[in-house]
Amino acid sequence: MSNDAPVRRTIRSYVLRAGRTTGGQARALASLGATFVVPFGPHRLDYGALFGRDAPTILEIGFGMGEATAQIAAVQPERDFIACEVHEAGVGALLKRIGEQGLTNVRVVRHDAVEVLEHMIAPASLAGVHLYFPDPWHKKRHHKRRLVQPPFARQIAERLAPGGTLHCATDWQPYAEQMLEVLSAEPLLANTVEGFAPRPEQRPLTKFEQRGQRLGHGVWDLVFRRLMPPT
Repeated sequence: MSNDAPVRRTIRSYVLRAGRTTGGQARALASLGATFVVPFGPHRLDYGALFGRDAPTILEIGFGMGEATAQIAAVQPERDFIACEVHEAGVGALLKRIGEQGLTNVRVVRHDAVEVLEHMIAPASLAGVHLYFPDPWHKKRHHKRRLVQPPFARQIAERLAPGGTLHCATDWQPYAEQMLEVLSAEPLLANTVEGFAPRPEQRPLTKFEQRGQRLGHGVWDLVFRRLMPPT
């Protein structure tokens, strides 16, 4: 049976902004895109074929300009990373970092992560998912656009292998509280601590976060683990 399926439109958790792509980013897109960018399509990814090896695979959702993703991939060469981002400038920035650092364990999908999860990621195939600083959609009428909702929590849980982890981080406390509530209610996931987690060493401090800390802003981490299937 084919895994191909029609792509359904959903409420978008992002807005495509007209950001400027720099010359360096454009050159990285042109020179490295064919090697490191994976076209979106309604078919399951074969991680072994994609990376040329069998290794634990992590999905990075919404990597921004790729600073944290490149740092994590550099210090965890034993893991492979599939990084999703919709903005061209961010994709170009990460490709530039990949080229400068000689990273081989990152592939990029320029597409909505929800649709990537649904159509390209096989059930129980991921060792982890990273969701760092998603758009908090501050206004109440926009809360429906927040990425962490019950259907998304179930979708993530189903793609994680038993024992795999979902690591979220946000600097917006009301969204952190919503994340905690939603993820705690998902029966396939279990919190690894009581409430919010200390920042794991694997998540580097970005320049944005360091600036926020100097201004007294908080950051909340959540680390949930995929439970073993019932016997």
